[in-house]
This record gives sequence, structure tokens and C-alpha cells, in this order.
Amino acid sequence: MIGSVCGDIIGSRFEGEARHPKTRNFLLFDKKSRFTDDTVLTCAVADVLMNDLCYGETIRDYYLEYPDRGYGGSFKKWALSDQTSGYNSWGNGSAMRVSPIAFYCNSVDEVMEEAKKSAEVTHNHEEGVKGAQAIALATYLAWHGKGKQEIKEAIEALGYQTDIILTSEHLGFDCSCKETVPQAIYAFLYSEDFESAIRDAIMMGGDSDTIAAMSGSIAHAYYKDIPKEFVKECFKRMPDELIGIVCKFMIHYVDKDFLLENVPVLEEDEGGSDI
Repeated sequence: MIGSVCGDIIGSRFEGEARHPKTRNFLLFDKKSRFTDDTVLTCAVADVLMNDLCYGETIRDYYLEYPDRGYGGSFKKWALSDQTSGYNSWGNGSAMRVSPIAFYCNSVDEVMEEAKKSAEVTHNHEEGVKGAQAIALATYLAWHGKGKQEIKEAIEALGYQTDIILTSEHLGFDCSCKETVPQAIYAFLYSEDFESAIRDAIMMGGDSDTIAAMSGSIAHAYYKDIPKEFVKECFKRMPDELIGIVCKFMIHYVDKDFLLENVPVLEEDEGGSDI
């Protein structure tokens, strides 16, 4: 879960074609780095799992609490309506928020079913569901010690191609699962550690925060290590409520020592630094 949050915040200031860094050697955090809808809705999913809540109601509640975090137009229209079904979206909003499911569930079948359940309240198009299942499955397999080749084959069995040529030229802005899920998985598969996965995900350009959030989810599960300063920089940019959700979930389902290793920063440091 924390890998997804870190990817979102690091990628936030690069979203869009004009902001694409065109290199791996960019500043990870600066004053413009912020949490977006990816982090908000990842926390919403974690809350659902920890407290046996309803996905639709909880996702709406989190949107209303944090309404200015870069949500898509169709999602906002849905969130402000009384609609009880999804709006047939094939966008990556279903995949960006799914990472807690991989750490919470105990089998591949359970992961696939829960990912579908979490997606279809909004993204009930088959591509929206498949994208959520792919990121959840890759994260689950990585967390349970599977190698990159096995993860690659599992994702390709779902219908995604993961052989993408990564260059310094951006691939354009696209927020569909069909385009961004393979990009995120590619960035993980050819990474050396968590940081390199995030850098490659962002260097692809386009929907940088979401691609990095998805890749960060898998990379954290696989490498089982994120630099402590990354977590602290992210916490500097998040409200206490969301930090609390992240810490509670991490302690109970991922790493019981998480809070001891990542003590939230003091108020005087609020706003973050450049690293």
C-alpha cells in the first residue's frame, strides 16, 4: 500500500505531457509534490477492508472529504449522484486504488474476486475490472515471493502485453487501463529496486502519478523495501487521517514494525523538502 502512495506523490507534479521529465535523473520530491486521488482512494479501499465497509459508499465519502485531488470528470459526476452502479469506465482509476487488496487477501482467487468487487462499483467495464485485477494479482504474487518471469506470465495470461520499449520520449497522455497498466508493470519488471521502478514509471510520461502508483505497489511488494526518507517525505504531504489509515493497514497486514521505522514528521517540517 505504501508503495502506491509513494508512487502517487512522487509522480504528482509530472502528470501531463508538458511536465514529463524525459530523464530518469529528476528530483523525486519538491514543494509541488502532493497526494492525489490515487492516495485518497487507496486509503478508501484499505478502510473498506479493515472495517468491512461498502466500497461505493466509502469511496464517495472519501471523495467528499478530499474533493480537489484530481479526480476524473465521470468519477466526480458519479460521486455526486445517487447512482448505485458503475459508469462503465475503462479508466485506470480502478487499478490505481487496488493495492491494499493484494496484502489483505490470502489466495489468488480471493484477490481476483475482491479486485473485481472493488472496481465494478465505478469501473464496471471489462477493461476497468481487468486492470484492477492485473495490478492486484501482480502485487499479490510479488508479495508472496514469485519471480518476475512468473508475474509477467500471469499478467500476460490476462491479455496484457508487457514488452514495451522504454525511451526518453513520452508515450502520450492516456488514462486507460489498456495502456497504463502494461506501462506500470513494465517499469516494475525491468527495475532494480523500488526507486528505479518509480523513476522508469514516471519517465514514460502521461498519467505519471497513476502509472507510478501502480508500479510502486508491485515494486514494494517484490523488493519489500522503500527508503525511509521516501515515506517520511510522503507523510509530510498528507493529512493525519490518511497517515493513520496507511499506518494501521501497514501494521496489521504488511509490516508490524512499520510505525517504528517511519515515525511521522514533526509539524515544523510540514510541507516537505527537496530530495
